[in-house]
Amino acid sequence: MTRRATRIRETGETSIEVSLDLDGSGITEISTGIPFFDHMLDQVGRHGGLDLTVRAVGDLAIDTHHTIEDVSITVGEALREALGDKAGVTRFSSGRYPLDEALVDIALDLSGRPFVFWEVAIPECLPLGDPPFDPQLAEHAVSSLATAAAMTLHVELVRGRNVHHIIEAVFKGLGRSIRAAVSRTGEAGIPSTKGAL
Repeated sequence: MTRRATRIRETGETSIEVSLDLDGSGITEISTGIPFFDHMLDQVGRHGGLDLTVRAVGDLAIDTHHTIEDVSITVGEALREALGDKAGVTRFSSGRYPLDEALVDIALDLSGRPFVFWEVAIPECLPLGDPPFDPQLAEHAVSSLATAAAMTLHVELVRGRNVHHIIEAVFKGLGRSIRAAVSRTGEAGIPSTKGAL
């Protein structure tokens, strides 16, 4: 059984196509027009072991918010679709992920119940890249992806000073957590006493 999905999202603000293979080898092709965000999505794909293609055109002349939000939603929808009924997956994952001085804790459950707890204090800094990625949008990106994927996700900053390192540790950790949660256990059943996720 292949665990792949392609999702297309067209709005008055963005045009997005996402292809995702849960059983890939971390090959990514990301083009959102926002280089820093491309870099973060690349981290999710590579560390998640996902083959991930994202092509997005958005109203970047206004700002980057709409593109970041809509891409995150579309990636989350593709992840949810690729998981199917989630039979045989590990379901839960958690870990502590460092990047130099930054350290984040992530706990993830492919619960089917979207919930995000975010406790990551981003130090004030100038936007990153050109066009600019507002560091405050990291929470919105992660929350939009997790909500569209119908997962429960907790993200907490343990320590960190460099904004780039903090955000990148979050996205790398999210990729690693997804990789662990979607991995197959060898069991055929759905990992829930309810019989559905």
